[in-house]
Amino acid sequence: MALPRRLVLAFVLALALLPGMAEAQESYPTRPVRLIVGFAAGSSGDVAARIVSNKLGQLLGQPVIVENRPGASSMIATDYVARASKDGYTLLLATIAATINTTLMPNKGANFQTDLAPIVLIGSIPNILVVTPTLKVDSVQELIALAKAKPDDLLYGASGIGSGPHMATQLFEQMAGIKMRGVLYPGSAQTVTDLIAGRIQVMFAPSSTVVGLIGQGTVKPLASTEAKRASIAPDLPTVSEAALPGYNTGVWFGILAPAGTPQTVIDKVSKESNVALTDADVVKQLGVQGLDPRGGSPEDFRAFIKAETDRWEQVIKSMPATDKESK
Repeated sequence: MALPRRLVLAFVLALALLPGMAEAQESYPTRPVRLIVGFAAGSSGDVAARIVSNKLGQLLGQPVIVENRPGASSMIATDYVARASKDGYTLLLATIAATINTTLMPNKGANFQTDLAPIVLIGSIPNILVVTPTLKVDSVQELIALAKAKPDDLLYGASGIGSGPHMATQLFEQMAGIKMRGVLYPGSAQTVTDLIAGRIQVMFAPSSTVVGLIGQGTVKPLASTEAKRASIAPDLPTVSEAALPGYNTGVWFGILAPAGTPQTVIDKVSKESNVALTDADVVKQLGVQGLDPRGGSPEDFRAFIKAETDRWEQVIKSMPATDKESK
């Protein structure tokens, strides 16, 4: 049976376009690439994105331009990239918040696991558990004891529901068997301001946000949050060492593309990103921020995202309903 003339023409046109499409993928990129960050300029994610994008742009032969689209615990940026053209020219710098949002707010915006394609895990940065200097505690154990003696009396600050610091606090409360009251802010900078002023008493802050303040004595550090001691504060014990064995969390960063982006493009960005993460100057700049480079393949990053999603799902299920709502 003869095919309709319109179908024949469409088929011929598709065949004619295939070599051009393949050539476009092979020569990618031919124009600047945008890296969308879901947090404000100056945040740890923004700083990491700018450090890596400078070198990545050199390696790709086109500028990689960082664009901030903050709000809704990075969901605005995630949704924007998920809906972007699947050509590799709009990428996402995602953080731990994206895997948390999958469970915490499953029906809002894009689906992080299905609507985006992992490219590379950039690195991770520990949080630092800090308290206002006027709080009469000098260790994690003393903080836990005070919180147990005065349930719901201590105020902790965090940069939004589902943010890394917010979930670090939730994990801390669950493992320590304590309850503090949360005060949520648009970002870490505002949270730190209120901590210094004594309007809140406790905060889990990205290390890059508070390391300078620790040196000035305007905040008091108690511990870092990852399994190993923070390279930016090696004399500070971990929460696991100090009081809660097994406690381990930090803020990680990774690059993703819209799902359906050609694999050749994903592989090229992943390859050059891994090269960038071994560059001595990039490693040095990230180290100043307390960020440890990670790297790896897209498949490695996909497995990491799955593990993080499963992990935080268990924490979220154990959270009181009031801690899942804006205040």
